[in-house]
Amino acid sequence: MPTREHRFAAVDLGASSGRVIVGEVAPERLTLHEAHRFPNDPVRLLGTLHWDILSLYKGVLNGLKAAAVHTGDSLTSIGIDTWAVDYGLLAADGTLLANPVHYRDTRTTGATEKVAAALPPQALYAATGIQHLPFNTIYQLMAAQGTPALTAAHRLLLIPDLISYWLTGEPGTELTNASTTQLIDPRTRGWATPVAEALGIDLSLFPPLRRPGDPAGTLRQDVLAETGLTTPVPVTAVGSHDTASAVVGVPATTPDFAYIATGTWSLAGLELDAPVLTEESRAANFTNELGVDGTVRYLRNIMGLWMLQECIRTWNAEGTRTGGTSTTGSADLTALLQAATHATPLRSVVDAGDPAFIAPHHMPDRIADACRRTGQPVPRTPAETTRCVLDSLALAHRRAIEDATRLSGRTVSAVHIVGGGVHNTLLCQLTADACGLPVIAGPAEAAALGNVLVQARTAGAITGGLPELRALLHSTQPLRQYEPTGDHSAWDRAAARLGDAQVTRAATGQGDEEEPCA
Repeated sequence: MPTREHRFAAVDLGASSGRVIVGEVAPERLTLHEAHRFPNDPVRLLGTLHWDILSLYKGVLNGLKAAAVHTGDSLTSIGIDTWAVDYGLLAADGTLLANPVHYRDTRTTGATEKVAAALPPQALYAATGIQHLPFNTIYQLMAAQGTPALTAAHRLLLIPDLISYWLTGEPGTELTNASTTQLIDPRTRGWATPVAEALGIDLSLFPPLRRPGDPAGTLRQDVLAETGLTTPVPVTAVGSHDTASAVVGVPATTPDFAYIATGTWSLAGLELDAPVLTEESRAANFTNELGVDGTVRYLRNIMGLWMLQECIRTWNAEGTRTGGTSTTGSADLTALLQAATHATPLRSVVDAGDPAFIAPHHMPDRIADACRRTGQPVPRTPAETTRCVLDSLALAHRRAIEDATRLSGRTVSAVHIVGGGVHNTLLCQLTADACGLPVIAGPAEAAALGNVLVQARTAGAITGGLPELRALLHSTQPLRQYEPTGDHSAWDRAAARLGDAQVTRAATGQGDEEEPCA
């Protein structure tokens, strides 16, 4: 008899786009099919930057409709993962009170000081283990105190939980994403009630916690009608923070690995069994986010390919010649990376954790300014700027992994790069060179794969813990290995150029303030 194949829909929402991906799973088999992709375009209204959450929900429905067609109406279950920290507020009847505010909005200006006045940073980190990011949920809630929406709110749902609620009508708070709110105790994996009380945050706004693998309801009848699905389809809680799912999707074969979840952002670190809550860890701005199967994602946020994306956006807007253009006149990334390969290595590097690079627009100018401040040559061409960005990201990857191993007492034999950055072969090779370790690149769709694997295990389609799930990935997904090359001491000298500035930022509590994996 043929082995039964199960089909799962992974709803994966990122900061720039969303998609619904169908995973087909059987023993020794795991394949993905992208059913539908749709844009995620934030909207600025009356000076506030919002997520267009209704458009995203419509994209999810259209994606489930496409998944129903692809699978012949035979979905086993659905899982949802998105970016972290942001939320929607609901009235008692379930009505959305306002479009969720984008974490990049400036409304949290001054909230850091309000939180610190009520709870010193050292005490906050000791209680939650979460790095300082000015848009963490606690700062958003402090900024929202006294506003009509928060005053009237009956429920607060993080973004993946909001989508799940609209699909099923059953509210819940998934744990891996809840840990990014800075309101979870990573030791007990429950709410950090003393923190909430000190900040005046009402934890009753949050529905009960769910763990990955818990049931999250069944599709409502109106959703079935909208999507063309005819049989009851359960929604399963997965690692709803996309980085939690992406780390499940790391195809490691041994436990002594480091990971870098790449794309617009890089999240570099280790998978641990317990949090690291030392003052040294806080000063290094490492976070202890909760993962699947009782794990801790001990990592640092790094600016990622956002810097290059913003450079390309600027060059396209200004009509700058980049050494290669597409048929539409926009920058050709392939040609640009090829030109960067031949640019002088490590000529200039910048601190990819510097908050100066967070905001959009004029990125080449800000990179040039950073080079001037540190007495380095200013990049003269797009190829030189691109090489500067990629060299700098490789250095930031190296520093994060070295710091993580030092602070945790762990050793690393290989670095796994997953996410969109696996397609950037130059970045992968530079990371291997900088770290002096082999880099295994792939899979690109790690978040969707991790989402599908948790669903599949819950449904009984596969069995085992994280090592068994990763073994299936390793045997079914295309991977590429990069070995270190070149003079490793050159990276030491480049790192030394940035050392003083980085130490100063760490000592003053200015961390790597980037997005939580979007």
